Amino acid sequence: MTLLKTLVACIGLLLSACASGGSWVEIGGQRYAVEVADDDAERSRGLMFRDEMAADRGMLFVHEREQPLAYWMKNTRIALDILYFDDAATLVSQQRDVPPCSLGDRCPPYPSDAPARFVLELNAGEAARLRLSDGALLTFGPGVARP
Repeated sequence: MTLLKTLVACIGLLLSACASGGSWVEIGGQRYAVEVADDDAERSRGLMFRDEMAADRGMLFVHEREQPLAYWMKNTRIALDILYFDDAATLVSQQRDVPPCSLGDRCPPYPSDAPARFVLELNAGEAARLRLSDGALLTFGPGVARP
């Protein structure tokens, strides 16, 4: 009976992993399950109206090409680290501990210091905890499509 319970538990874990989509990225030795925003509608909505985000989660924004980017915190209720990566998935700019903003269109922009193609938003403090510096490499899991 114990073997059967263990088998059922393992199957349940495998099915839940498959159902979650399995999108992840890794940076600084830490893996984050990510939601991928790879079209205009998803990128515009981002993490708006969320009251929390689990510590091991994030959102990855994928742009069609490398370019100067600026993100803002319009209707974002949680503080974030905004990390900008180039075509080679190299960290080129960081905006750390960006506060929430409820000012609508008056929220300030947080630009990249260099052209970027990918943006990873994590809970504020993660970049400092990982001691990230520009030049760090972002690893994409198999569930993340790179255009």
